[in-house]
Formats: sequence, C-alpha cells, structure tokens
Amino acid sequence: MRKVVYSFLVVGAFSLAGCTLPKMVKMAKEQQLTVTPNPLEVHKDTVAYELAANLPVKMLKKGTTYTVNSFYKYGEQELALDPIPFKAEDYPNAAKEQPRVTKSFAFPYQPAMKVGTLEVEGVAAKGSKSKATARMPIATGVITTSKLVKPVYFAAYAGHGYNNQEELVPVVIPDFIFEQGRSVLRTSEIKSPKGKQLDAFIASKNATRTVTITGTHSPEGAERINSKLSPERAAAIEKFYRAEMKKYDYKGKADSIQFILKPVIQDWANFKVELEKYTGITSEEKAEYLNIINGGGTFEDQEKQFKSLKTYKKVFKDVYPKLRTAKTEILVVKEKKTDAEISVLAKQIAQGSTSADTLSQEELLYAGTLTPSLEEKAAIYEAATKKGTSWVAHNNLGAVYIAQAIENSSNAAALADKAQAQLDLASKINDAPEVQANLASVAALKGNAYAAYTHAAKAAGGLTGDNAAGINGVKGYAEIVKAQYAAAVSSESNATDNADNLFNKGLAQVLNKDYQNALTSFKEATNKNSNLAIAYYGAAVASARLNQADGVVSNLTSAVKIDPALKEAALSDLEFTKFAATEPFRNALK
Repeated sequence: MRKVVYSFLVVGAFSLAGCTLPKMVKMAKEQQLTVTPNPLEVHKDTVAYELAANLPVKMLKKGTTYTVNSFYKYGEQELALDPIPFKAEDYPNAAKEQPRVTKSFAFPYQPAMKVGTLEVEGVAAKGSKSKATARMPIATGVITTSKLVKPVYFAAYAGHGYNNQEELVPVVIPDFIFEQGRSVLRTSEIKSPKGKQLDAFIASKNATRTVTITGTHSPEGAERINSKLSPERAAAIEKFYRAEMKKYDYKGKADSIQFILKPVIQDWANFKVELEKYTGITSEEKAEYLNIINGGGTFEDQEKQFKSLKTYKKVFKDVYPKLRTAKTEILVVKEKKTDAEISVLAKQIAQGSTSADTLSQEELLYAGTLTPSLEEKAAIYEAATKKGTSWVAHNNLGAVYIAQAIENSSNAAALADKAQAQLDLASKINDAPEVQANLASVAALKGNAYAAYTHAAKAAGGLTGDNAAGINGVKGYAEIVKAQYAAAVSSESNATDNADNLFNKGLAQVLNKDYQNALTSFKEATNKNSNLAIAYYGAAVASARLNQADGVVSNLTSAVKIDPALKEAALSDLEFTKFAATEPFRNALK
C-alpha cells in the first residue's frame, strides 16, 4: 500500500475584510493530507480509500470551521465526495494539538474513471463569511488490476445412470436332491421342473461367465463319514451341465465358462437355515438343536446328541434330505445394446424416425455422451426431456447450451437464456449440485458474478471430479469480482487445470499481495496457452509490484507482441508509473 502525504501550497487572492479567515487559509499550507491507497484502486466495482487530514496547531480559531472538500474529476465530469469538517468547538485543544480526522470514502467505479484526479480544497468559514483555498490534486487515477479477471464458465453434465460396463446377472437353479449316501443325479431330478429349467437355460446359450456348484451332505453318519459325497454331488451337476452344452453344440463357448465346485463338509450352516424354515417342531425344540451346535464339541459328537432329542426322527425324515443337495448358481452377462446401436437409435429418436421407447431413459441419456457434436447432444437431450420427467435430461440440455455459448460468444446471450429455461425446469424436479453449477455459469454468462457466486457456493460441496474442478473455476472468478482474494486463490487452486483458471489464480495472488507465487501461476498459464497475452501482462504487473524492471519489460514485450491493444493499456496503467519514463519500458511498447 502506497501513501503520499501532501502539504498544501495555497495560491490565490483573499478578501481584505477581516483577518481570521485569510490567516486560516494561509496556515492551510501546513496541513497534511494522506490518501491510502495512492493511487486509488478499484475492488468489487468500488473505489474505496481513506483520507487522513491533519491541521496545523493554532489554525482553528474560536467560532470557525475549516472544511476539507474532495472531488474526483475525470474527463468533463466531476464527483463531489463527502466533506471533512473541522469545527473549532470540537477541538478545544487546537491551540496545542493538531486537529486530526481520518475518514473512509467510497464511490462506484465507472470505466471512464480510470484516468482522473482526486482533488481537494479547503474552506475556512466564520458565520456567513468563508474563504477557500485553490484546489490541489492529491491522487491521480485508479489502478484497475482487479478488472483483468477473466470470466469463466463450465458445463456440468449430470450422470446418465446407465452402466455401459459388462454386468453379471445371477441365475439360481433350485437345489438338486440326492439319495442318502449317494451322488448319482437321478433321472427323476433331471426330468423335474428344476432339471427342465436348467436344460432350457443351457439351450438358450446365454453368455455365461461362471457356474458355481455347491455340494452338501446331511449330518448323520452314513453321509458324514463319506467325505467324497459333497464334491461328488457338485461334480455330478457339472457333468450334466457339460453334457448339455455338448448336446446344444456350444463348441468354443464352453471353454470360456468357469466351473467352480464348492463342497461343504461338516458344516452346520445349511442345517440351521433348513431348521429355521421347518414348521414340524416348536421354536423351543429347535432351540435344543441350536444349543447343542453352539455348545461345542466335534461334528460327530453333536450329531450323536441330536439322536437323544425326542424330535430327532422327525428332523431326520423332513430336514436331513434337504441337506443332501447340489446348489447351482450361474453368472450370466446381461444383454445390452452396443454403444454403436445406442448411438444410432438415439439419433433416430431425435430425428423422430424411431419411437422413443426403443431406448430406456438411461440409454438415451448415455447416448448424449457418445457424440462430440454439441448439436447432436442437444438433439438427443431434447428428445430425453420429452421422454419423461427427468431433471438430468433438462440439466444436460442446459449444459449443452452453456457449452455452445462458450464456443459461440456472439450468440452467448441467447444460448444463456435457453440454458436458463432448461435449468429452471431441472431445479423444480431436483435442485441438484449440477443444476446449481450450471446456473452459476449462466449467471456468469449474463455478467452477474454475484449471482454466479451464490449458485457456485451451493454447488461446490456436492460435486466430484471434473464437475467439482469446473465449478471451482467459476467460483474463483466470482470471488475475484467480490474482492475475496484469499478465497479465490483457494478455489482456483482446486479448479480445472487450464490457462484461464491459472491466470485468474495468478491475478488473485497479485491482489492478495502474493506476488512471487503469482508469477508462478502466470507462467503456468502461458505454458498451457502461449498466446494468452493477458497472462504475460499479469506477470508484468506482479514484476512491477516486486520492483523487478526486467520482468516488467520482458513480460510486456511478450504481451503486446501477441495483443497490440495491450500497448495502450500499459501506457495508462498506474501499475507501471515507476517504469514509464525508462528507455527499456518505452522500447517494450514501441
């Protein structure tokens, strides 16, 4: 922050009537006026500064008032600012101490104010008589570095909800039952409904990844002591399955199917499940079996204890046969249209040549991601909005309009209006973070950074990935406009890694007085886009604030080489006042 202290040199003729006021005006040459900052600066569309006025000791006489009036003069216009009055009655010690006042001022910035002068005059008054000093300049022009901010927009697409990856769907065949102590798959089982179900499934030649077969046994001795029963029962189902594949001419397809055999030996899990479903005994009687299982001991000892229970014969007759099984679980590939098929059908739906029911809503929304053409995306998402109530369809159509506005600045206003209409519809269905993110971009497109910030702040916490990075760029831009520079640095540090966001990060760092890091950010911006002239200009500003003349010259040389219009900007930019008279600076702007 620069401070310039002015001592008044009063020039002018004064009336000879009386001596008090002329003496006050004469003494005013000793007053000190300090403007902070100097030059003035614009932040948040406002020029704000402090004016400190110190009057000489003994200047204020009894019954007098001395008023410091200030004016900002630009072009043919002039803005009168609030006066600073010194009333003698308010300063009873003015004969020994300097009367002091520091007052804050602010006025709305207009582009024409960049070149102007802050002027003051003093007016000494007593009763109805007054004498004024000549006007004097105390600050020249306004630094407009904050106005270099680049508006940023981002199209936030919501998820389509369609899984375009391979999905496996489980198919469960009812358990095949085996006779006690045997692992032969009986003809009656093969001809049963479950056997016919498995045969029909195999005949359909579904794309199959795995066939998992779990073989089990009941806990009584004849079954328990034969440890081969469980794996053999599983193997019997595999043998049947493979024979059926051969019958239906699977050929090479059979080799891609993995068979997983899982024999279960001496395990009470299946018994507990069947016992729970069994209605032939009471819950108290069931608890007797569970108490034995939970009491510990070997599997054989526990089964022997079962035999002492009065309900054992019923359980043996009704429950045990259900444990002599082989369970078949098959994972098949879910049938889906190819991306090419979805893309073609979506275009036909958009053109009205195919029914919208040909694709699901999720497939239609997914189709929008399969084309790089914004026109085709718009047509597909528009068709999706007509297919049913979907906030995603309206949001993504609005996002396409934003993307088109970014590419076509000449039609950006109309496209922003179209985006707004779709996003308003989306928000009524679901005020999702993606909707708020797009509303932020629409507000930015319409030049309302404050509204953009409000929407971006609502969206920021609910987004991830590219959408989170994109909205941080919009939010950072809005924070610079709002003069929230530290927050802008944070937002831009988490924004999409592109030249515009890196430039805004550097600008926020300059305005936050972190000049060295600003130079790094500007360099990163020009690495992304070597033709981003404004980034070189920003680096020149940062160099000027670091008092690095070589940096000022080299960066301005690069800036004006790319964009000659920046030559005039640099010549009137008060950031470079200290260097303006040097030969290297003048050469850089030739």
